[in-house]
Amino acid sequence: MRREIIICVLIGAAAGMIGGLSGIGGGIFLVPLMIALMAMAQHQAHGTSLAVVLFIGLAGAITYAIYGHVPGNMDWVLILGLALGSLVGVVLGARLMMRLPARHLRWIFGLFLVLVGIRMVTLGT
Repeated sequence: MRREIIICVLIGAAAGMIGGLSGIGGGIFLVPLMIALMAMAQHQAHGTSLAVVLFIGLAGAITYAIYGHVPGNMDWVLILGLALGSLVGVVLGARLMMRLPARHLRWIFGLFLVLVGIRMVTLGT
């Protein structure tokens, strides 16, 4: 049980760090669109995306729950472990993002998108 909690926190931390660094979630669409269509600075687009993703996540979770895709007997240890790790990770990722020049941030974000795209295509169902 303790091992599972530690793993959840670490997975959550990694997810949060990547989220803080790259503005993922809806950020995969938000960041490039805000930069291209709104002439927003790279760092501002990432930060704005993270603020918006809060509402996207909440709305998505509610919608999934309405359609029965959120189990009533949720594993709260898992959820809290992932949430705790994500909170730590997103702060670390956001701090790292602020130290990176916009050019490097664009490259990291672009590489992340390419890797996710490759993974999605090769994942199989």
